[in-house]
Amino acid sequence: MTDRLLQGIEARTDELVALTADLIRFPTVNPPGEAYRPCAEFIAERLKKRGFGVELIRGEGTPGDNDRYPRINVVARFDGRSPGPTVHFNSHIDVVEAGEGWTVDPFAGVVKDGRVYGRGACDMKGGLAASIIAVEAFMDAYPDFPGAIEISGTVDEESGGFGGVAYLAGKGYFSKPKVDHVIIPEPLNKDRICLGHRGVWWAEIETLGEIAHGSMPFLGDNAVRHMGAVLAAFEADLFPALDRKQTSMPVVPEGARRSTMNINSIHGGQTEDFKPGLPSPNVPDSCRLTIDRRFLLEEKLDDVKREVIDILDRLKCERMKFDYRIRDVMEVQPTMTERDAPVVKAVAEGIMQVFEREPDYVISPGTYDQKHVARIGHIFDCIAYGPGILDLAHRPDEWVGIEDMVQSAKVMAIGLNVLLRGGRN
Repeated sequence: MTDRLLQGIEARTDELVALTADLIRFPTVNPPGEAYRPCAEFIAERLKKRGFGVELIRGEGTPGDNDRYPRINVVARFDGRSPGPTVHFNSHIDVVEAGEGWTVDPFAGVVKDGRVYGRGACDMKGGLAASIIAVEAFMDAYPDFPGAIEISGTVDEESGGFGGVAYLAGKGYFSKPKVDHVIIPEPLNKDRICLGHRGVWWAEIETLGEIAHGSMPFLGDNAVRHMGAVLAAFEADLFPALDRKQTSMPVVPEGARRSTMNINSIHGGQTEDFKPGLPSPNVPDSCRLTIDRRFLLEEKLDDVKREVIDILDRLKCERMKFDYRIRDVMEVQPTMTERDAPVVKAVAEGIMQVFEREPDYVISPGTYDQKHVARIGHIFDCIAYGPGILDLAHRPDEWVGIEDMVQSAKVMAIGLNVLLRGGRN
């Protein structure tokens, strides 16, 4: 029967490729959130034909949601013949902008040389397609299975997931007793299991000054110069301290096994308000800096914030007229599912059968929707596993390998069999 299951996936290879290409052809670019509804409806119609009960759920009132760009999610459920646990496959349907440098149409779903090309091919429409094929093959091989299977296509993961998984988790869609195990087919390589991610703190720091005529800067107080002092202090004190912090988490790549902080953006002065950019005659009275601090399981969020605030408070004592404001933008705690959790062991069994080797266990350097599943839904039996190479995500000529999708679908189907049927033949 296991052979029948895997042969069923092999037989669906062309269907898997076609489904991936069809999903890519929906330009679900976020921001602003284009084509969410037609993509969700496409997934819903396919799963309805297989007997799934389907809901289209709008993330009303979430960031970016409006009548022009509604945050439309699809959640489908199929109940088996008898009671048992529920396995949920969650994929995000939104993609980042295409950008420049493509040699193929990013939204044509081009198939060539054993690959499917397009924006979202790797991150993560190939994973979504593979999970659907895995589920359909499992249902055909074991029609009397117990428990339930859910498949969701959710939005806004690329911008934090607030209109997608966060909204749904708040409504009980990722909580017991409705859901027991969650697999997120993010592209983290087909032979490894992602147990979680580092934490993140996004914040905006604003230095304050006093406006004056640009020809007489001594009459004002330059907020940009104050921000320069902040950056200099970060370079001298904070960045070296972060480099010294190491984690026991198996984060990939190697460089992410320490604390990091990125300067995401800096804005100061009047010229940013003018396009294409007229010269400003003023001393800037405000300068804003956005920081992206990634932290480790061994760190506490309060300490992470204190490192930054201590530097700002020190500058307030050292620099005449220095003043600042700081605003939290996003906070996410690090998460790491235990290696002996049921979903981990089930997918590991699939990897061992398909690849004849133990999986690698990794932690993602950046966050994904597992943060909401754990934080809001309190479901901790959750991993990321799917086809695709993470390094290809968000880049020109993004692609996913056809054989990689087939093999990942086999792993997911075997994992599903372990979770719902105990791995029986």
